[in-house]
Amino acid sequence: MSRARVARRIATAAAYGGGGLGLIGVGLIGLLVTESKLAIRAVGLLEGDPPHADGVYGAAFADPASDQPPLVLAFLGDSTAAGLGVTRGQETPGALLAAGLASVAERRVRLVNVARSGAQSGELAGQLELALPHRPDLAVIIVGANDVTKHTPAALAVRQLGDTVRALRAAGCQVVVGTCPDLGTIKPVRPPLRWVARRLSRQLAAAQTIAVVEQGGRTVSLGSLLGPEFAARPEMFAADRYHPSAQGYATAAMALLPSLCAALELWPEEYAPQAGPEQVLPMAVAAAAAAGRSGTEVAAAERLGDLGRRWAEVKLRLRLGLPDSAERTPEPASANSHAGTGDVRAT
Repeated sequence: MSRARVARRIATAAAYGGGGLGLIGVGLIGLLVTESKLAIRAVGLLEGDPPHADGVYGAAFADPASDQPPLVLAFLGDSTAAGLGVTRGQETPGALLAAGLASVAERRVRLVNVARSGAQSGELAGQLELALPHRPDLAVIIVGANDVTKHTPAALAVRQLGDTVRALRAAGCQVVVGTCPDLGTIKPVRPPLRWVARRLSRQLAAAQTIAVVEQGGRTVSLGSLLGPEFAARPEMFAADRYHPSAQGYATAAMALLPSLCAALELWPEEYAPQAGPEQVLPMAVAAAAAAGRSGTEVAAAERLGDLGRRWAEVKLRLRLGLPDSAERTPEPASANSHAGTGDVRAT
């Protein structure tokens, strides 16, 4: 069955309350359980919590005379959204993207990160309760890896993600989802588990895209964590060879930043940098294509009117370089607020 058909089946089951879909042959289960235990031992656990990064970024870019409040950027999801694997708050993806967004918007950005290590899609509802009181303008969600490794039924995980996106959009918040990464790139994971992990993570990513876009959000495919760099360069991974390092998070943030800017209409679409031609495809086909190509953005084809939620625009945006620093600076409202410096540039 094609990835597009599987993605549509999962998304349909999610929308109508269906249960999990059997995507693994029964004969493989015993072998995969053994391989999973070996992979967990090889990966190990990173000690400690992700560094705290909440605060206000980008004072250096804002007009000192302006009384505009900061844009509020919320981060939800798992350990990758939280920034596990780095030691400084300014190296987390939330801090990097808050500083980058502030540079483009020429406005301060307040980061509120409620993501938690180990979180599955079922925990997004609790994170949503923490984020909504801050009235976010934009939310970034990165989730899915733990749903695969902990065997959450795909339809259930997709429904939980879709419910979260719908609630955020109802609150007037734009949403960008980094879909489930390709777990087949993790070095300690050996065949045949690697092949199955790749298949399941890409199927989940495609189904996530359908659900997110149909609820009014947009997705960016994290795939193999945004390119062959992660397969060829060990420095992109933290000590556990599972979570990204500071360099890895910076690579991911560069691919996400253009989509964050587009969601907030920070530049005219005709001037948005792209690395390839835009395509308009049926939703399931677009989702499947994005799952197989890292860094691909999928959004509703709104120009098609009522058909826009069944057809999607697929874009491979040019990565944007990040500000030279994502440091925060204190402000009267918060002793933990900071500001970034530097320029955003295309790479």
